[in-house]
Amino acid sequence: MIRIAEFFQPDQESLIRLVKQCGVTDVVGAMDWSEGLEVPKERLPWSLDKLAAQKKRYEETGFYLAALENRPPMEKVKLGIEGRDQEIEQVIELIRNMGKLEIPVWCYEWMPIFNWIRTTTNLPSRGGALVTQFRLEDVTDPYENEYGLTEEKLWDNLKYFLDAVVPEAESAGVKLAMHPDDPPIRLVKGTPRIMYSIDNFQRLLDLHPSEMSGIALCQGNFTLMTDDLPGVIRKFGKQQKIFFVHFRDVQGQATDFVETFHDDGKTDMVACMQAYKEVGYNGICRPDHVPTMGEDSNQNFGYSEIGRLFAIGYLKGLRQAVYA
Repeated sequence: MIRIAEFFQPDQESLIRLVKQCGVTDVVGAMDWSEGLEVPKERLPWSLDKLAAQKKRYEETGFYLAALENRPPMEKVKLGIEGRDQEIEQVIELIRNMGKLEIPVWCYEWMPIFNWIRTTTNLPSRGGALVTQFRLEDVTDPYENEYGLTEEKLWDNLKYFLDAVVPEAESAGVKLAMHPDDPPIRLVKGTPRIMYSIDNFQRLLDLHPSEMSGIALCQGNFTLMTDDLPGVIRKFGKQQKIFFVHFRDVQGQATDFVETFHDDGKTDMVACMQAYKEVGYNGICRPDHVPTMGEDSNQNFGYSEIGRLFAIGYLKGLRQAVYA
């Protein structure tokens, strides 16, 4: 059955204790960036020794490292500019080392220039909890498209990347899970994006067909692409292309939405869980972008400890109801 995981660093002792108390044993991990990148090659975060030490730290806290959600620098390869081959070599080193250490899933994304974006990070929600919001009309400070980026150039650059790394992933036994654009719209701050629709995710899968190339199905983004998220889960699940799941929810549309509690969004979460069961998905899911609850600080918005406990409990109850 689907497995519940949580995302944390191995030194987050308070969160680790709470997650353990919830009965979660899988972790979605991050690399160790404590020394930065100005170090010898053998001490970079994705080097074998550094990655092995990080895995050991997770195991010493009692967790199985089921996926990595960090990435080496990839900006040049997304933009298709000089230096991209060196960045690809770093990704290949990461994938090879993940294979050696039996870390089975790598989550990556294809958002150039900047990552996920919100226009409000402290919107009052149920009972005074704080959530994030995105309104396209409130986006300011557009980037100059100095690289002449277009959607087709992004597709060309993605194919160049996949042609280089997918064979390495096949040899290493590491699944590559593409995260959607967040928000899933085709132009943000004057910058084009491509992973914003169901059709484009199918195009991704067809770009370099492989058992190791698939999807990180972030429900908060995918539900903004479709009115039938359970149907999309079945579509990609039947192809065995769902490698990793983010459980979160929203209200609104892609150009104007708020993130919600897991039980207060637009998505039929029961129907989604039933769809994962029907397609035989037995990988991990983790709650993502939770409200800030109680006295928790909103400094790391979306990752409140109390909010995560609510989400884990909700997911465990949902899973038990569906799989029982």
